Amino acid sequence: MNIKIRTLAKGITLIYGCVLTSVVMANTSALPPAGQICVTCHGVEGEGIEPLGPRLAGLSKEYITTQLQHFQAGVRQNATMMPMAMTLQGDGIDQVASYFSAKSPKTEVKPVIRGEQVTFSDDTARLAYQGDWSRGLPACVTCHGPSGLGGGLFPRLAGQQASYIKTQLLAWQAGTRKGDVDGMMANVANKLTAAEVDALANYFANLK
Repeated sequence: MNIKIRTLAKGITLIYGCVLTSVVMANTSALPPAGQICVTCHGVEGEGIEPLGPRLAGLSKEYITTQLQHFQAGVRQNATMMPMAMTLQGDGIDQVASYFSAKSPKTEVKPVIRGEQVTFSDDTARLAYQGDWSRGLPACVTCHGPSGLGGGLFPRLAGQQASYIKTQLLAWQAGTRKGDVDGMMANVANKLTAAEVDALANYFANLK
């Protein structure tokens, strides 16, 4: 009896292992060859692996393409991403940008259309949706879209890792990140206080 039970258990384990392997292979089979190097830090579905890599799912093809080109040209500096981007030759960038831009973030966000809410009791929400014109600060959603959903050359902020948003804002402030048209983001970031950088990063990261 015990032998039969052990045999049955081994059989179930073997079947389960085969099924699990098949699922993993199915999840990675759609990856283009150029994208194999990306999943270690960004995940197969582009959900990001903190602190290795930010979420790519939900970003536009145009934005991903531009950033990879910036890494290749040295316009955008990162010790890890620059050599990774250089491996994408031929249509490699197009393959990667097409694949990850087609992925939908697992965190759903209900878009709040600008103007739907006139007054905000929360200072961070007010900054995100109305800005602070006394300091020449436009609302974040002016460029990044309703609820920070992004579009075109403007990345999605909603659901992005708070640590990554903060890191990038600090990079704009320090001048170590470039490539923004007319220095737009550097201008905005340099008007934010340290507390506002933290608050905005957490606000958009936790939008649902």
